[in-house]
Amino acid sequence: MPEILTSVARRRFLLGGALVGAGALAASCTGNEPADGGGENPAVSNAGTDNDAPGETVIIGFSAPAADHGWIAAISRNAQAQAEQYSDIDFRAVEPTNDIQQQIAAVESLINDGVNAIVVLPNDGEQLNAVARQAMDAGIPVVNLDRIFPDPLSFRTYIGGDNYGMGVAAGHYIGRRLQEEGVENPIIAEVAGIETLPLTQQRSDGFRAALETYGFEVDISQGAQFTVESGQEVMSNILQARDEIHAVWNHDDDQGIGVLAAIEQAGRNEFFLVGGAGSSDMMAQIANPDSVVEATVTYNPSMASSAIRLARLIAQGRGMSDLVEHAVPQNIVLASETITADNVEEYQDLGFES
Repeated sequence: MPEILTSVARRRFLLGGALVGAGALAASCTGNEPADGGGENPAVSNAGTDNDAPGETVIIGFSAPAADHGWIAAISRNAQAQAEQYSDIDFRAVEPTNDIQQQIAAVESLINDGVNAIVVLPNDGEQLNAVARQAMDAGIPVVNLDRIFPDPLSFRTYIGGDNYGMGVAAGHYIGRRLQEEGVENPIIAEVAGIETLPLTQQRSDGFRAALETYGFEVDISQGAQFTVESGQEVMSNILQARDEIHAVWNHDDDQGIGVLAAIEQAGRNEFFLVGGAGSSDMMAQIANPDSVVEATVTYNPSMASSAIRLARLIAQGRGMSDLVEHAVPQNIVLASETITADNVEEYQDLGFES
């Protein structure tokens, strides 16, 4: 069986395993040993700065969607592994779920338990806004991860990726490459994510804005569902619709496994591809000179590790030692970086398995 098609089968198997094992995160932990990443090293920061000096023990609650996607699985794994770096963190992860009402109930249970801080990646920021505000009103600081709550009073600190910046980074990489090759009127394809989501729209808007600076535009775009199966279906449709393509941007490295399977099945390689997120799978493709994948733009699940570190400092009443200010900032948006063959080794520690 070809390598990419084998990866598709492996991804489907791992998906089932992730759902079975997700409940293990509910256990409390205060140890200092790194978590077992199931063959993958979680993205954590080791103790060593002034901020890492032991302080008052704090209870940090954590809630995230179910691990039915490689990026989400890495979010939960990174959060737990980072918490285990500190002897002064009592980590309380509730059962991950994709059910809105169940996640609301889980966060309410953390509030009732009187935790010192809550880190939450909501299934839907708007629908969980009220329970996050409930926590804040109860004096429990909330670190809002990735999907933002619409009410600023519902979180103490927000940390997330730059969706518009992802599109900009991908657009500049593709634009420069095609310009350097002297390609005129290139056929540029886009495999987007869920088109109704604001984050997908932001990624597409940034992509188009960057391409415009080179005089280029997207020729064909179709939304997928951030899954292997949808990526394969959408890329197959695009390949059937265009006999020639010069470049492809795929919004999500998880669905990228399916995108590559469709490319392999079609036997096409006249174009290059840029991914999105920074998975270990895409980094391996980038390092392979025979792959169509030349780059991926980051949207790192390492943000969960940072969220735990921020929640600890906030709960202990400390600021960030690298900043002059005495308190943790309210908003932190991570830059989207471009990973290529020239720097791929530098990013291996942040990769996640699709």
